[in-house]
Amino acid sequence: MLDTETTGVDPLSGHRVVEIGCVELHSGVPTGKNFHTYLNPERDMPDEAFRVHGLSTDFLKDKPVFAEIVDKFIDFIADSTLVIHNAAFDMRFVNAELERVGFTPLPMSRALDTVMMARKKFPGSPASLDALCRRFNIDLSARTKHGALLDAELLAEVYLELLGGRQSALGLDAGVVKIAASTDDIMQEKQLLQAREFPLSEDELAAHAALTGKIKNALWKQFA
Repeated sequence: MLDTETTGVDPLSGHRVVEIGCVELHSGVPTGKNFHTYLNPERDMPDEAFRVHGLSTDFLKDKPVFAEIVDKFIDFIADSTLVIHNAAFDMRFVNAELERVGFTPLPMSRALDTVMMARKKFPGSPASLDALCRRFNIDLSARTKHGALLDAELLAEVYLELLGGRQSALGLDAGVVKIAASTDDIMQEKQLLQAREFPLSEDELAAHAALTGKIKNALWKQFA
């Protein structure tokens, strides 16, 4: 799970990332490994953005710049699929920051957009993070403002629900769910665990035959 907070809506207009939050999932279960950092955007914070996330210029002035944390960020995400709500927005900002410090941008094929997943699953319904949390009865009481790590944690819960719920996710083996996504399409490939066979003993077969033999006009006997 990855989320960012920024100074605005367009990196090409000079807007920057001010917070990154990532939560690691493995086989549908949070591992407890997170990545979180605030960033000095080296510019002022517009009022509109401050009202969204509450991160002021004064609060961010002593935080690291992106170049100081980029190696740790890249190490954390490694080659994992990046589950992002409205992936085009965050990927555009992350890639702008990467290019600014001489790193290769991440391909959109790395991102899985939960907005698109939600729109496919619930056509015509609101697909904001708040709306999906309310749909799945996920507690929003801590979300008084946007925050990258909190939003990534909420998104992890939403993502599991979009896949069919935590129990569904736990029914899949490690690495079983492969998800590739772009802004145009989402493909999900699921391989379910193979059914296990439990052969019956001779005593169990005899007991079963004795029991079923007592049932009169059994339906299955008509097709024997």
